Amino acid sequence: MKISVALAYYNGGEYIQEQLDSIMPQLGKEDEVILSIDKADDGSRDMLEKRAGADSRIHLLEGPGKGVVQNFAHAIAHCHGDIIFLSDQDDLWKKDKVKKVRRAFEKTGVSVVLHNAKIIDKEGRETGEDTLFALRGSRSGILKNLWKNSYIGCCMAFRKELLPVILPIPEEMYMHDYWIGTAGECMGGTGLLQEPLIGYRRHGGNVTDLQHGSLMFMLRKRLGMLKCLGILKKRIRRKKKQGGLYAKAR
Repeated sequence: MKISVALAYYNGGEYIQEQLDSIMPQLGKEDEVILSIDKADDGSRDMLEKRAGADSRIHLLEGPGKGVVQNFAHAIAHCHGDIIFLSDQDDLWKKDKVKKVRRAFEKTGVSVVLHNAKIIDKEGRETGEDTLFALRGSRSGILKNLWKNSYIGCCMAFRKELLPVILPIPEEMYMHDYWIGTAGECMGGTGLLQEPLIGYRRHGGNVTDLQHGSLMFMLRKRLGMLKCLGILKKRIRRKKKQGGLYAKAR
């Protein structure tokens, strides 16, 4: 079972070395990290190229420059693994994350696995706050997650069979993790592991925020997401006709 890690990068030089150090020892010789670079003018490009030169499993791509969602989509599109993990540039993976997520896929028929996370500070120390699942109220369910998304990308892995359904990610979809989690719900289900398998780093530069925007912002974005769900439904129907894996009746 080959593993791919899709990592969207944007001026992440402060933490990327620690993140890669936590990921690479868990990967086999045939596994890969696809690192899509939207921007690296913080002095980190030379370091990234040096890491990739020293480890052939790390592949650097020039990102599309269209924001974090399309940067993740770009990285995912270049993955070759049976299981694709999503990774932020600033977290820390627990040393047995890959093994435990892989085991969850082997034991179940789900197409997406989500695991819990502990909150860490800039220095990588646990803050003692509730876990990310507790803060987000994480559980499965398409409508529940439409209003308050708890499909957390940095805690997500999915089977390669979802690729024809999730790619390309529509421009109106502003949360790649909700898009993938919803596709998983429709095609095999989403499994939740309560054990924290990463340290989720909270700092001023995070893309993902644990707070909501204004009510009008949320309503506007949710209307766009509903439109995208229509696109997803059509793709799933097409996949079912082709004998797609894990397709549920919806």
